Amino acid sequence: MNRPGAAVAAAGALLALLCQGAAAAQGGAASREVSGGYASWGPTFEASTGADATVTAGAPAVRGSGGRTWFPVDGGSAAPGAGDADVDLDGSIRLAGTGADTLTLGELRLRLDGGTGTLRVRAERAGESSDLTLAEVGTGTAAPTVRSGGATWSGLRVALTAEGAELLAEWSGQPYAAGDELAPLDVAVGTGASGTGEPRDRAAGESGDDASSPASDASDTSAGSAEAGAGTGTRAGAGAEQDSAEAPSAAVELASLAAGAGQQVTGEGFEPGEVVLVAIDDDTRYQAVADDAGEVARDFPVYDTATEGAHTVRLYPVTGGREAVAEFTVLAGEPSP
Repeated sequence: MNRPGAAVAAAGALLALLCQGAAAAQGGAASREVSGGYASWGPTFEASTGADATVTAGAPAVRGSGGRTWFPVDGGSAAPGAGDADVDLDGSIRLAGTGADTLTLGELRLRLDGGTGTLRVRAERAGESSDLTLAEVGTGTAAPTVRSGGATWSGLRVALTAEGAELLAEWSGQPYAAGDELAPLDVAVGTGASGTGEPRDRAAGESGDDASSPASDASDTSAGSAEAGAGTGTRAGAGAEQDSAEAPSAAVELASLAAGAGQQVTGEGFEPGEVVLVAIDDDTRYQAVADDAGEVARDFPVYDTATEGAHTVRLYPVTGGREAVAEFTVLAGEPSP
């Protein structure tokens, strides 16, 4: 298992929003509605001269380690086998620089056709806004990883368009040019279906409003919450083996269940407002936010293609350093009572 710090730094591992099961995807060339996902991007917007801009994240995007911002995928479609995607990214990034006002880039939309495409944004500055193609997106350092439940594109090249360069030059007073490369972009989308509905952060055993908006790090002030209570089903789990008395712990609602069923993981011992990533069998798929008591809860589907046997759920903060693990068993039959 990768350690959290390394996983956060290695966006490819963090962004593996893929189903459990076989690596080959049948019918992957057909466009399907995405079931979720994340994009990870860490541009500094450094011009050929001048200092880096100060970059902060606007919720529900969150600023993680290594200067990368995480954007939840907020709808769209993808044909992983063909390398196509058209997805909306939720949240924004705010740029501030010496002698410059704030420039906000939001409503990001990534379009890929055969692995290349464009990144469109809405730019807001001094009370005015405009939509533009910020950058051309080129093929990454490796072919996309495609599995039966989704795909991951790693190291996509991001180069400014003429209008993107003009926007940044006007905002900063520094020279930018078409073709200037920004940081590579990683994106993962899920296309698996489970019949359990879209997973939500919510209190265990409740069906309230979605509370999945993440809190930001110390440079931001927005925060979300996900209250974790006692579930009505069998609770089974194991905390990660930690020397610290304050190590977090995790538990799952069902000790065993059939593929295609719904599951919930809860955790405690996190910092209030802390963004916690949820990895299923080492594939990081979701995020939750610790409530005032340091507790989190996350519903998630067990995909129809999940193999029979033992599986793990790992909770760890986006900043790394701590983790908690719970186990459950996928059965061939119905979930255990």
